[in-house]
Order: sequence, then C-alpha cells, then structure tokens
Amino acid sequence: MEHSTNMTLIENLHHQLVNRLRSAELRFGRTPGSVCLVAVSKTQSPEAIRAIAALRQKDFGENQLQEALGKVELLSDLDCTWHFIGSMQTNKCRDIATHFDWIHSVDRLKIARRLSNLRPASAVPLNIFLQVNLQREATKSGIAPEELISLASAVSELPNLQLRGLMAIPEPEPNFELQRKVFSELRELQHELNRVLDLTLDCLSMGMTDDLEAAVAEGATHVRVGTAIFGARNFRK
Repeated sequence: MEHSTNMTLIENLHHQLVNRLRSAELRFGRTPGSVCLVAVSKTQSPEAIRAIAALRQKDFGENQLQEALGKVELLSDLDCTWHFIGSMQTNKCRDIATHFDWIHSVDRLKIARRLSNLRPASAVPLNIFLQVNLQREATKSGIAPEELISLASAVSELPNLQLRGLMAIPEPEPNFELQRKVFSELRELQHELNRVLDLTLDCLSMGMTDDLEAAVAEGATHVRVGTAIFGARNFRK
C-alpha cells in the first residue's frame, strides 16, 4: 500500500512540475515544450523512475556513477536519455562515455579528451556542457569565466564530442530578479563564445527546483529538477 501511495505522489508531483514549467514558457515567451525537463533521479529507485517514464518523461539526470549504471541496465527497455550531472574523475570516464547521452559537468580539457577517446565508435557524439563557476565558489566545480574561451576552443575540436553549451549552479538566492541576473551572465558568456570562436552553441543547462522560472526567463534549454518531482523523500523499493 505504501509503495502505491509513493508512486501516486511522485506522479502528481511530476504533473505539477510540468505544468509549472509550461507556465513559465508561456510567461516568458518561450516556445511551448522547448525547455527540456531533466528529472534528477539520484537516490531514486528504478520503480520511481519507471513511474515517471510512463508519464512521457524521457530525460533523467544522475550524479553517482555506480548507482546510475545499475539503473541504466535495469531500465534499458525504456527509451530514456541519460544525463550525467555530477563531478567527474578520470577513472569514471569510460563508463560515462559509454552509457550516457549528455554530460553537464565538463570543466577540464583532460576530462573532455578522455571522454572523446573512450566514446564508442558506434555511438553518436556525446553532448557536452561546460560547467562554469560563475560566482567563483571554492566548494563548487566549474571553470572560471575568463578561462572559458580557451577550454571551449579545445573541446569543440574533439572528434567524438558535440559541444552544446554551458551549465551553472548558482548560489541559492530567493530574489527572482537576482536569480535572473546570474543566469543572464551565463547566457551572455555563451553569446560571447559563439561570437569569438564562431560556434553555434544552442543549449543552456541552468535552473533547478527553486529558480526554474528565472532560468526559463533567461533562456534555459535544460532545467534539472529533483525535489519538485520526487519529493523530499527517497522512494526506494
């Protein structure tokens, strides 16, 4: 009985979140359905993911590799798109390059080169975001903004990667306008990369449960949401 109640709860939460995202698109003049919802499924059971996938949720984000690999295997019958959103070490690159479709957290050329070298030849290029530490927080990963052009230039030349855009995780901020200001900085950095390097980066991974609307207002193409979908509890089998 409890398991059934938990599944109903996350289905309701997902419905509410999708409505919230579509309302934000409408409010800020975005094309309906143009912002990809990445359901952050770390710590969640395969059953919880399967329940959300049944609601036509396709994109899922994981940041713990070993946990994620088990889910990818168990849910291989589903048409899921897997996003790796956690910090990376070189010894994780083979599995990440093999089993994921998008990487949101590249901030070193060494990591990018390994991902490119280890991407299976039969697979399409791996979609890559460069993580930017906009506020220079010592406790967060990400490249400094002034080093971004050099890294983007090198990564864009790697054969088995497709550089798609930038990602950032700002400090928590309750003020909507200040949330927008930080996200606008990431958008402007991407515009500058496209101008200086003659790139066509088209994606911005930014916005989570508490700042989703501000991210959509400033051009997010991917928002990463966990709590607003799965709730504060972990629904394990």
